[in-house]
Amino acid sequence: MTVQFFGERLKAVRKHKRLTQLELSQRLEVSKGTISAYEQGLSYPSIETLTKICDVLDTSSDYLLGRTDDLPFSLGGLTDEQVESVLRFVALIERANEIIDKA
Repeated sequence: MTVQFFGERLKAVRKHKRLTQLELSQRLEVSKGTISAYEQGLSYPSIETLTKICDVLDTSSDYLLGRTDDLPFSLGGLTDEQVESVLRFVALIERANEIIDKA
């Protein structure tokens, strides 16, 4: 598992919970930049912060860290392969939006 993989999963779960980076950062008592760094794969949270992330997002650290592929939520009866494709597609759209926003 890579730092980038953790970031993609964190972002997907955060968005599923309909939280912005700012809202999550406020609940975790960290900066918005810290959440952004996690999601971009620039850093990992401490164990204490990871525990808080799991509590706030109601997910498991095993899922976020790639130890399991069991989603903490349902995507309407899709197969595991379809779910993975959806999550990767969402990540691609987000990256494209970031590139557009920078331009």
